Amino acid sequence: MKQPNKKVILILLAALNFTHILDFMIMMPLGNYLMPYFRISPQQFSYLVAAYTLSASLSGFGAAFFVDRYDRKNVLLIGYGGFLIGTLFCGLAPSYATLLVARIVAGLFGGLIGAQVLSIVSDLFSYEERGKAMGSVISAFAIASTFGVPFALYLANLISWHAPFLFVAIAGLGIFPFLYKHIPHMTEHMTTRKGESRFHALLQVTGDSRQLLAMLFSLLWYMGHFFIIPFINPYMEFNMGYSKVQTPMIYLVGGSSSFIAANIFGKLADKYGKLRMFVICMLASLVFVLLITNLTSLPRMPFAIVLSFFALWFISSTGRGVASQALISNVVPAQSRGSFMSFNSSVQSLGTGLASFGAGAVVTADAAGVLQNYSWLGVISVSVLFLCMLLARYLFAGMDRR
Repeated sequence: MKQPNKKVILILLAALNFTHILDFMIMMPLGNYLMPYFRISPQQFSYLVAAYTLSASLSGFGAAFFVDRYDRKNVLLIGYGGFLIGTLFCGLAPSYATLLVARIVAGLFGGLIGAQVLSIVSDLFSYEERGKAMGSVISAFAIASTFGVPFALYLANLISWHAPFLFVAIAGLGIFPFLYKHIPHMTEHMTTRKGESRFHALLQVTGDSRQLLAMLFSLLWYMGHFFIIPFINPYMEFNMGYSKVQTPMIYLVGGSSSFIAANIFGKLADKYGKLRMFVICMLASLVFVLLITNLTSLPRMPFAIVLSFFALWFISSTGRGVASQALISNVVPAQSRGSFMSFNSSVQSLGTGLASFGAGAVVTADAAGVLQNYSWLGVISVSVLFLCMLLARYLFAGMDRR
């Protein structure tokens, strides 16, 4: 039997992740386009961000009850196909209500994707080389930030806010045939034991304190990280006075830095330990969270220095992300990994959605669009991430030695 080309598979999964992540990421910097266009409040905008993540959380949770009974390739293709249809409808949405519904549809299918990507990588690569492999796939986040978001915002400036979603849908349709051709059928994990309860996966998770703590870790990680993200672009424009031409530079510089960091930190995590790299990157990121959310309180500085803050924040966040995914993937054996990763992906989406709702509840805007209370989001983010780090030190201690 022909062995799968792991390098080609990583490239394709990274390309899939690029479109998947870009679809999610682009909604947040579109805040300063969508709020004036639909005449909606920051809280209503936060619903658009949360709609995708909360529906993805529900579908990921539901999928965990059956996903390990099916070929990982088939589940991935079904999820990705439905996600592209939902994204296409986002690009065609004529009103706030229809856009909200389209985001829910995209999220329902998108919730199947992340867990399958991580499960495929975890099944193909041993723990000793998984950090580098995870870094390759997660580098799609950096590419989405570097190329995807600035280009999508350029399309929004040139055409309209509809264009970025149409771009994602078209790019995804181009990737789909290659996924079908090159991703191998993966069935070794399939559980076919007679009499096994359909709630077996849930019972496995709830009966294992390490798996429960790992999901709590994911929830805190994603909540802490995403508290400040939905309103970065509106804050930069309406509070700091930077133009729509300047703000895409944040994602260009930050994404370029993350792309390099993802691969470097993946190798460092394999060499020096995943937990050690996670803690170092986490502590570094907390400093930049506070700096970014308090820019209006600092003396006015050149835009280049502001960009350097974002670059270092992207780098440290990417480093902790690569290490954390490798740590989480080793909590369960391969035959249960798909179910656990689906539960975990659901929890991650839930954390992102809760952070979006929380941010929308804290932040308000005056008549000129200037955001109020954004610095409070930085304090909340740092508090949650610090708890996450303490939990990681307890949960994953000794894993690298084992």
